[in-house]
Parts: sequence; C-alpha cells; structure tokens
Amino acid sequence: MKEFHCGSLVPGCDWHTRADEEAEVMRRAVEHMRETHGETVIRETMIEAIRSRIEKVRDAA
Repeated sequence: MKEFHCGSLVPGCDWHTRADEEAEVMRRAVEHMRETHGETVIRETMIEAIRSRIEKVRDAA
C-alpha cells in the first residue's frame, strides 16, 4: 500500500490518498494538483516531488 499526503508538498493542504500501486497514487495526486491547486502544467519536477513523498504504509487489516 502506498500513500501520499499533499501537505508534505503544499503546506496546509490536508488531502491525502492511498492505493496499492504507486501509479494510481500518482494519478490521483496529479488530478488533485490540477483540480484543487490550479496546476495547469504538471512538470517533471512536480512528478519527482510527488514521487519522492509517496510512502509505503502497512495495510490497515
């Protein structure tokens, strides 16, 4: 299970997501950046910043 907390990149943002695959976490994070933070262009540096903040978490079962 992988998890991303937007507040680690955008101070004050409480949004987070969790999924089995890193690719799905990335997709959701990019969608969130576009819809919530108004990012119209997602540059490679943004992708790298998101990827570096994705953490592996234990399943809650």
